Amino acid sequence: MEFIYYDLIFLVIFGFLVSVVLYKNKKNVKREMKIAFLYRAQWGVKLIDYIGGKYTRTLNFLKYIIIGVGYILMTGIVYLMGKTVYLYVRYPELTEAIKAPPLAPVIPYFPKIFGLESFFPPFYFTYFILSIGIVMIVHEFSHGILMKHNKVRIKSTGLVFFGPIPGAFVEQDDKDLVKKTKTNQMSILGAGVFANVIFAIIFFLIWWGLFGLTFIPSGAIFNTYSIGVVDLNQLQSIGGINLLDHSNQGILDLINENHITNDLILGTNGKSINLTGINTENGNYFMEINILKSQLEQEQDFVGLYYDLPAIRAGLKGTIVEIEGNEVIDLDSLKIILQEYSPGDEINLKTNFEEEILSYDLVLGEYPEREGEAVIGIGSRLEARLNIADQLAFFKNPFTDYKIRNNFLLFVYQAVFWIFLLNLLVAFFNMLPFAILDGGRFFYLTILGLTKNQKIAKFAYKWVGLLILFSFALLMAIWFIRIIQ
Repeated sequence: MEFIYYDLIFLVIFGFLVSVVLYKNKKNVKREMKIAFLYRAQWGVKLIDYIGGKYTRTLNFLKYIIIGVGYILMTGIVYLMGKTVYLYVRYPELTEAIKAPPLAPVIPYFPKIFGLESFFPPFYFTYFILSIGIVMIVHEFSHGILMKHNKVRIKSTGLVFFGPIPGAFVEQDDKDLVKKTKTNQMSILGAGVFANVIFAIIFFLIWWGLFGLTFIPSGAIFNTYSIGVVDLNQLQSIGGINLLDHSNQGILDLINENHITNDLILGTNGKSINLTGINTENGNYFMEINILKSQLEQEQDFVGLYYDLPAIRAGLKGTIVEIEGNEVIDLDSLKIILQEYSPGDEINLKTNFEEEILSYDLVLGEYPEREGEAVIGIGSRLEARLNIADQLAFFKNPFTDYKIRNNFLLFVYQAVFWIFLLNLLVAFFNMLPFAILDGGRFFYLTILGLTKNQKIAKFAYKWVGLLILFSFALLMAIWFIRIIQ
């Protein structure tokens, strides 16, 4: 049975247990805004009092670091939001590539719900509970610790539930808070996001360490064939049609007027590839006709063409996993194995293509400019990785195929990734200078400190908040209009 079914069962059980606990402790439960239930308790206050009262020197030192990190996060989220609005307005094709709304909520299964599976790994309810629990408890308790340190009275701590979705809160005495200096207030406001950043770093390092335990290198990935640069005036024929005009437009006209297509079939094992043959002064090359045309349209006096080498002749596809019985785990091991051979040697090579093992008998070639070096004729071109986890995993070689050791390790690896990512996202988002977020009052206190004028501070606070609200509305309006067209 797939994990998602166990996850859904866990969601139902968790929701039921939450309901039972809230019902049994209904004296301590208060309903807020008709959708949230606050479960107040005092057990968190003791821990906050202990840390906030004992480590005074450390907290005094951290106070200014917390404020500095707060400003960095605020600057970062304002920049990211401005850039997002610009990209949405400037490039309509974004809504075609990413059909999900720009303000999609981070809820269980959101990659599947909003069609973002190519951008994010699975986000099961189990991952959500683990990550949001750590994020919220760390965030709120850090607020509480700085409140205790600055002698702001804490009324209660507890958990908040939006249905089965949990959170945490620390309820302070607001009158105590506003009496403190601006610096102390800002350190309290920034404490939550500072802790989230620290935990994001910790869990990123754990995630990095888990990679080697979770995955095994199992093959060398190639995504193109060996390419040589050829001057246009060296081209003699394309698709069997002799070339007289060597200008970009002249070559394009030859292709279009003669309806040249990818009519040359190369390959074995029934996994053939269709290309166009190109003859030059220095020998034969191959290329896909659409790629050739796009290069010519760039008005350059050269083009990149595939060398006539064994890999393309055989139509080599998939991940290279074996050469003459020697296991290939990555590109480095492939290069080491090939050093034992010379051009003209015959080898048997195996690839994994769509979970099918393909076998090829090849005669090794050599590059014109690398005499005596045996080559297969493959290339590796770094391409943009859409998946956020792959983009952040700098330790993952993009040209190495990996196998999973077992599903449990994969579960832990993905869970740790989400704990890291949600800590980071919450840290940035909470410092947006908007009324209901920590960044709202943080921004207000900053303007007040700079101008010493409450009217100016309130004016800036109000209009920056309205600008952010307008930006949210604009993003959603642009997305909605384009998605229904």
